Formats: sequence, C-alpha cells, structure tokens
Amino acid sequence: MSDTHAHSVAFVRTETLPQLPPPVGERGAVKWMRENLFSTIPNGILTLVALYVIYRFAAFALPWIANGIWNTDSLAECREVLDGTTGACFSVISERWNQLLFGFSYPSELYWRPALAFVLLFFAAAPVMFFDLPRKLLIFTALYPFIAFWLIWGGTILTPLFALVGIVVGYLVYSRYVRDSFAMGFFGGVLAALIFWWLSGYVTAALAPEEPFLEAVQSRDMGGFMLNMILGVVCVSLSLPLGIVLALGRQSSMPIIKWICVIFIEFIRGVPLITLLFVANVVLAYFLPPGTTFDLILRVIIMITMFSSAYIAEVIRGGLAALPKGQYEAADSLGLDYAQAMRLIILPQALKISIPGIVNVAVGLFKDTTLVSVISMFDLVGMIRGPILSSTDWNGVYWELFMAASVLFFVVCYGISQYSQWLERRLATDHR
Repeated sequence: MSDTHAHSVAFVRTETLPQLPPPVGERGAVKWMRENLFSTIPNGILTLVALYVIYRFAAFALPWIANGIWNTDSLAECREVLDGTTGACFSVISERWNQLLFGFSYPSELYWRPALAFVLLFFAAAPVMFFDLPRKLLIFTALYPFIAFWLIWGGTILTPLFALVGIVVGYLVYSRYVRDSFAMGFFGGVLAALIFWWLSGYVTAALAPEEPFLEAVQSRDMGGFMLNMILGVVCVSLSLPLGIVLALGRQSSMPIIKWICVIFIEFIRGVPLITLLFVANVVLAYFLPPGTTFDLILRVIIMITMFSSAYIAEVIRGGLAALPKGQYEAADSLGLDYAQAMRLIILPQALKISIPGIVNVAVGLFKDTTLVSVISMFDLVGMIRGPILSSTDWNGVYWELFMAASVLFFVVCYGISQYSQWLERRLATDHR
C-alpha cells in the first residue's frame, strides 16, 4: 500500500449514519406485552389463563347485552320477544327508572327539585375540590346545604334560614371564646347553635305559611338512588370535621376530653353499622318524650355520621402521628396558639398524609348506605328488593336491576377515587 493511500484513510467517521428504528421487540405493543404480560414463563401462563377467562365471560355477556330488550311492559312480554334467544330484559330499567332514582312515593311532578339540587352540588363542591377557582365561590358552597334541603324537602324557607343563622351564631360564639380556650370556644359554639335551633323551632311553627312556595315532601317519600346520594354526601361532609375534632380530642392533654373521645371512638368502631341503624330506627324512639317525632332520615344521618367519624378520626390520628416532632416545635417557636398551629401547620400536613385513608372510608361509607334497606328505607337496593321485584310484572328480573345499581355506585366511587389520586399528585411536595 502506498503512503498516499494510507494517509487518506480516516480512523474516525466524519459523516453521521442514518438513525435506525429500534428492534420490533423493544418498541410499541410488543415491548409492553413482553415486559408486562410475558416477562416470565409463569406470567405468560397466567396471562393465557386470564385471557381465556375473559373470552368465556365476554362470549356470554356481550350477546346478552347486545340482544337486550328495552321497550316491553313486563317480563313475560320481554321473554316472548326474545323467543328463547339469549338477551337481557332492560325494559325494567326503562320503565322503572324513576323509582330507581327517586323512589316510588316522591311526586313525579317534583323530580326537577332533587335533580336541580344534584346539579348544584357540582358547583358547590368545585371551589372546595379545585384550588384554582376564585375563593368567592365558597359563599355558594356554604349556602348550598340549606338550598339543597329546601329544594328536596320543600316547605317553609324559614327552616333552612334559621338553620343557617344558628350556624352563624355558633361561629360567633366560637370565635369569641376560642382565644381563651379551644375547648371552650368549640363546645360553647355547639351549645349556642343547639339552643338557637331549639328556640327557632317554635318560631318556625308560628310563622310558617299554610301554602309555602315549594310543596313540602315528607322524609318517608324519599327513596331510590336519591336517598343514597343524600346519605352519602351529608354523612361524608359531616363526618370529616367531626373526625378531625375527635382525632384532636384523643390527643388532648385534658383527661376528660381525651377519655370522652377515646370511649366514643372505641365503642363506635366496635359496633356494626347495622346495629346503629336498628338503634336509630327502633331504640332511639324509646328515649324521646311521648308524642315527639324525630325524622328517620335525620336519625340515620346521625348514626352513620357517628360511625364514619370514628374511623376518620383514627385515620387522621395516624396522619398526626406521622408528623415529626419538629413541626410542633416549629409552631411553638413562631408563637402560635393551639388553634393557629393546628390550622396553619399541623392539620394541612396530617390531612395530606391521610388522604388515601379518608377516601377509603368515604367510598366504604357511600356503599354502606345500602344497609338502610334492612330498616325498611327504600333506597336503590330497597327499591329493587321491595316494590320492583315484588310486582307481578317484573318478578324474576335480577341481573339487569343489580347491574344498573352497580353501574351507578361504580361511577360515583370511581370518581371519588380518581379525584383523590389527582389531589395526592397536586399536593405532592416530595420528588421521588
């Protein structure tokens, strides 16, 4: 080889080679399946078994759903139309949808009122759930419980109005005495609100018009999925602040308050919810004065709220225990009192830690509202097991009705779960 040719050969490439695509096994769906479904021989076997089970289920369920009948008036007519072919009888849903949603006693011409209250719920919850919205919208959030009560139950507007004023009175008493003692301010505010509500009952009875603007609907007429939503939303909303108070009371340095909270939490957690519902339905009436009426839905709300608040209190207590001691010392070094330290430093961090547990209790509580059917309250499950299945037209329809109930509960519970995951990501301060 000549010297000239030897010097013309470069040891380092001067031009860039064209970029080649990755191998088929290292990209796209093939890579995902290889890493997640067939990473090992046992995983591959389990994947094949699972696919076979899904195939067998789909081979039965899809024709059953696709051949469903929606426009018959009875089960017998539905079976006559199917004529032996596999198919669901969804006609029971299309005919009884109003009973599934609102119960069989709520006046049909008033369906717009609970429907409007349900729509307004999203506007009321939005400022609390999403921080980027204007804080002025919290005014509507504070007013929503009283608006929703008036829409659903109707009657005189004085009842929700006095309830709102009672809360304002309780807050004024709390803010007056909380500077001296948190316990004095809290219990003083609760006592002032209860006294005001007790006195306002006589005023409402004297001033209530005979024909109110919205027709009154009795609690015994509530039913269907509307009843589950009422119990779920109200009990979750009330049990969270009550659970926070119980968790703080259990860690209090005052022995009386601490032991009251401990006994309450341990007793409620040791009793099944169905027992408390029977107490609300039967036993509680024996402790009331003769002739006293105590709304059944209110009694059930009290018992379910007590039950869930005990569990939420333990979840929040775990969040408080997870905080390092330095956070408490930091609050003391800033000169904050107990209420300020809890509101500004301790509780925000403890609640962030407790989000998964709180959501778990909330989802379980919403599903447990179906237990009210055992005390003759016609919620969604009570409507299915009672008036619908006991009718001669639809006696024998099970899968379609319970599948509809499952879909409704799944949508709500899945929405709560997805929001909690978004909230955890939004509040994440660690970068792992």
